[in-house]
Amino acid sequence: MRLLFLLERRNTMVKGLYIHIPFCHQICHYCDFNKVFFKDQPVDAYIDSLGKELALWKQEGALDKPLETIFLGGGTPTSLDPDQLKKLLGYIHEYVPMAEKLEWTSEANPDELTKEKMEVLFAGGVNRLSMGVQTFDADLLQRLGRTHSNQDVHRAVKEAREVGFTNISFDLMYGLPGQTMAQWEDTLKQAFAFDLPHFSAYSLIIEPKTVFYNLMTKGKLNAVTEDLEADMYEKLMAEMEQRGLKQYEISNFGRPGFQSRHNLIYWDNEEYIGAGAGAHGYVRGIRYSNAGPLKKYMGPLDEGNRPLLSTHEVPMNEQMEEEMFLGLRKTAGVSLAHFQEKFGRSLEEVYGEIIAAEIGKKNLAIEEGRIKLTKHGRFVGNEVFEKFLLA
Repeated sequence: MRLLFLLERRNTMVKGLYIHIPFCHQICHYCDFNKVFFKDQPVDAYIDSLGKELALWKQEGALDKPLETIFLGGGTPTSLDPDQLKKLLGYIHEYVPMAEKLEWTSEANPDELTKEKMEVLFAGGVNRLSMGVQTFDADLLQRLGRTHSNQDVHRAVKEAREVGFTNISFDLMYGLPGQTMAQWEDTLKQAFAFDLPHFSAYSLIIEPKTVFYNLMTKGKLNAVTEDLEADMYEKLMAEMEQRGLKQYEISNFGRPGFQSRHNLIYWDNEEYIGAGAGAHGYVRGIRYSNAGPLKKYMGPLDEGNRPLLSTHEVPMNEQMEEEMFLGLRKTAGVSLAHFQEKFGRSLEEVYGEIIAAEIGKKNLAIEEGRIKLTKHGRFVGNEVFEKFLLA
């Protein structure tokens, strides 16, 4: 009731919608997202539950204004068959108002991304594909628990372009167990050969309850050194810059006009709806999470109730913390004027000592009215972010 009261009391500033599809045909060894094996799951009933959740958001007024972005994530959205995708897209069109220049992304596994599925997605309004490629090294792919081959990637990109997709992104990973610099350089070389407008590249983080975490605790994970991982990141930034792919966030690179507008909503600390099992959202000043297990997500919706696990009305001090640790992920950093306008206090007043100390360490710089990580600071970004969380 508390959440509904706040929803009624405040105007909506929602800009984007994230929809979580928790199904996977194969669980990757590094993944800690909310997911289940596809087989024997109530997939169609789950899609109906998503429709019910979107209907509730519409009823509560959070979907009154056209959204700028939609993002289908997971899990694996492309684990759905063409008819299931059509049903999902149908619910979205029924309840979600869309801006004229909408960015609509779907994550995709190359081996599951058939031409028929791409035709369904494109006809339904999806205009951006984010493919989980990770590496072009066959041994590393197997080590990660990935099921696609390099041939799958080539076919998927070729067919995506035939269908009409021009905004295609690859997700890549470095710092993988046993990965060498030569393997990383080869992955970058092969990735660049596709002439794509956007890349995301993430260092491996070992999360609890994953295969890699279990191997690490048993001393069986051949982890790379911090120095090698840093060298891989430096190589990544240099190669992207050389090819005109501008780094606009710690792990993201794109040509002008091809930045992920949906992810920028997160980093700009703006509001978005998260729908689906285990999804998180930020609406009218409240951060919330949905129940993760399918039955606990779907059950309340069958009774017309929101499947909430938790809600948190974000106080002003936390809003300012989030503005900093999210905004500093962007190479553009945080605008001093915008911070003042948003919170009624200057950055210097709130975080002056921290900023001065990090400038002294050459981790931060103030340029043209914005505070941002230096190139050196990007290597120790998490350490810098923590300073603002502990303030």
